[in-house]
Amino acid sequence: MNTHDLAVGPPAGPASGDAGRPACSGAPRRFALPPHEAAAARAWLEEGELVPSCPLRTAASVVFTREGEDGLETFLTYRPTPSSPLGKVGFPGGVVEPRDGDPIGWYGPTPEQWARKFGGEDLNRARGAVVAAIRESFEEIGILLAGPDQLATVEHSEASETMASREAVAGQELSFADHLRRGGLKLRTDLLKPLGRWQSPDFSHRRFDTHYFAAAVPVGQRPRLLDSKGIWGRWVGVRALLREADSTALGEEIGTPETRGERAVDLMTPGVMCILESLSRCETTVAFLTRKRPVGVKKAELVRAEGGLFLEFTPPRDSCGAREKGA
Repeated sequence: MNTHDLAVGPPAGPASGDAGRPACSGAPRRFALPPHEAAAARAWLEEGELVPSCPLRTAASVVFTREGEDGLETFLTYRPTPSSPLGKVGFPGGVVEPRDGDPIGWYGPTPEQWARKFGGEDLNRARGAVVAAIRESFEEIGILLAGPDQLATVEHSEASETMASREAVAGQELSFADHLRRGGLKLRTDLLKPLGRWQSPDFSHRRFDTHYFAAAVPVGQRPRLLDSKGIWGRWVGVRALLREADSTALGEEIGTPETRGERAVDLMTPGVMCILESLSRCETTVAFLTRKRPVGVKKAELVRAEGGLFLEFTPPRDSCGAREKGA
């Protein structure tokens, strides 16, 4: 998955009276190729398998969710890096760093169990993704999925000393593992639920294998952007956002030169859009977190169509079912 802008507007076909709750048909979805990827895509088509794919870097992202007035809300942030695997607007997260392999306190599913949850992938990559998901959530928005024992979590994460620790971890002045040890804390990996993996297309010069997780914000914690790096972030009503996917209001609200005049749908990756659609079909956080879903690898493929190049992805059947009662 890379910073691919969508060429389509909000998913077509919601039933009358069900606006903002897209009905995914399972048909192929097309996403426009962003200009900075065009040269690499053309070279890939011309040379085919003679052009080797760049190696995948592991990344992780957490979809935090809560109930709102019209279905679920999720916390979105803005990141100015054009090549971010999470898009310009997306869920908190980032790439796995070398220090994510350091020894660290751990409650919940083991790295071996997480490797199985993500389709039997490499143990170290699965472990790194779990650690990075929790670390990045702490750095970026101050939500810490950790506790002194296997039943408790940290409360009141907005304290000034917590911000200082976040800045130190983000600046690599303090390792995340050391921060947890100082507080007598261990990771609560049981609070994460696997959603799936999105990989960058084969032709991309920077390729990522992004592991998506879902979680609820622990009691007593509230998200707050990092003082030194945070630009924009807030809880967003998912259905309202999808109804206004063709609007430029979100880009204007963020207010940077890269977002002004851009449709909301063009600020997000295909993976983020598909997850938002899945969120829109649930009424409660519990329903979303407990929903059974296959956790496989998803990747958009490069295709020629309508005189241009597009990325095409067919959603799996399980994500296309009708919204169930209570879900």
